[in-house]
Amino acid sequence: MAFRLIFKSIRMPLKTQTVALSSFPSTRMRRTRLSPWCRELVAEHRLHASDLVWPIFIQEGKATETPVSSMPGVTRVTLDILVERAKLAAEAGIGAIALFPMIDEKLKSPYGDEALFQDNLICRAIREIKNAVPQLGVIADVALDPYTTHGQDGVVENGQVANDLTIEILCKQAVVQAKAGCDIVAPSDMMDGRVGAIRAALDKEHFCNTLILAYSAKYASAYYGPFRDAVGSATNLGKGGKRDYQMDPANGDEALREIALDINEGADMVMVKPGISYLDIVYRAASSFHIPVFAYQVSGEYAMIKAAAEKGWIDGDSVMMENLLAFRRAGARAIFTYAALDVASALNRA
Repeated sequence: MAFRLIFKSIRMPLKTQTVALSSFPSTRMRRTRLSPWCRELVAEHRLHASDLVWPIFIQEGKATETPVSSMPGVTRVTLDILVERAKLAAEAGIGAIALFPMIDEKLKSPYGDEALFQDNLICRAIREIKNAVPQLGVIADVALDPYTTHGQDGVVENGQVANDLTIEILCKQAVVQAKAGCDIVAPSDMMDGRVGAIRAALDKEHFCNTLILAYSAKYASAYYGPFRDAVGSATNLGKGGKRDYQMDPANGDEALREIALDINEGADMVMVKPGISYLDIVYRAASSFHIPVFAYQVSGEYAMIKAAAEKGWIDGDSVMMENLLAFRRAGARAIFTYAALDVASALNRA
């Protein structure tokens, strides 16, 4: 009786029904966990193949795929293989794929000019996919780091990335991608004001239906190392990294300001990156704004799961599923993961 009196004074939050909580033994929380059918029946969140975005690294050549040594199970592929991967993604029910190019060093420049050519690798890839699998969403990164000799996301002047000059180039890059048939352009550069400028540039060229996925809360994280190996920017990037434009991992309120600004400038959805280490930001963003919030299980997060699984220290498949479900629980509408095809296949089998 004493326990009942204590718990009767506890009320549910105002957003839910204000009903007094009962206690043991009349309430037994394990009841709904005893049977598989009941656990499924009362599950609060679910993961579906359509929640996933599959990032794919692409390279020049034919019938070739190159393993990314720091990302077990991930390869860079030529466009003929990419088309086959796109077909597999569509068959598995994956929502979209995101393309990241590995550019020949000879094509790189301080200004990233290769990003603006309509027949560059990424634009050819977009056209190939949209011709072969038109129902599959295609996302292209808007940033210059794969194309610059210094590995930064924009133009460097006086030792810093020049914000406004970089935006001019990003606008042209986004338009070139839209002309190739890209469904979603994804500015991941973290320049101030680039979302509004890109929206205006797209609208001027009559691409008013091209979506913008803004990497609004992109942190200067140590988890990106394997990705930089994959796109060939790791050796170009200096010791200073990208801390003067990507966010400080110590800051949370700042992320909400960044997201609000991008929404006001016309973003259709926003990204939090990295993912699992920043679930608090995913939750706060999803709770604060009426806009789709995406999360990225980045290369380092993916690689850690795979490496531990290879050592036999964890059940890799189960941990991967648990990670991705945590994104959904935090409020992410869609999740970028390199494990998308394997996860989608497992979900479909289940």
